[in-house]
Amino acid sequence: MREMTRRTFLMGSMGTVALLLAGCGEEEPPEPLDLTGAWTTRTEGADSWQELVIEGDSMRVEWVYDDGETRSLYWAGTYDAPDEATEEWAWTSENDHSATDVALLASTSDEKEFSYADGAISYEVSAMGTTTTLHATRQEAEE
Repeated sequence: MREMTRRTFLMGSMGTVALLLAGCGEEEPPEPLDLTGAWTTRTEGADSWQELVIEGDSMRVEWVYDDGETRSLYWAGTYDAPDEATEEWAWTSENDHSATDVALLASTSDEKEFSYADGAISYEVSAMGTTTTLHATRQEAEE
């Protein structure tokens, strides 16, 4: 009987220690913000907009016309992804002049500032003497 009580006590103690150790385990660090994929400035009813695509360490922005039938390059450049979890991010994209120098509607700037906050990527666009800030939201994957 005494041996049974001792075993029960030991088993219970080991279980308690195991639970305590499991509870003391380190939490997984949050994943860095992932902005890869397609983003759009399209609003309801618009037949032209801009589409931004981030892949790896590069990004591309295109003017989209005729309800998606026509595309023209606006920006091709670098993308610096965040390396930590964050809710806001800003980066300076360096122009890939080998792509933009031959595109009639492309920006001629050497750099362009982009920022992410509240579910949108924001950046300034200048064309024909007018500058405006656009806000691109993540494009839903088509099924």
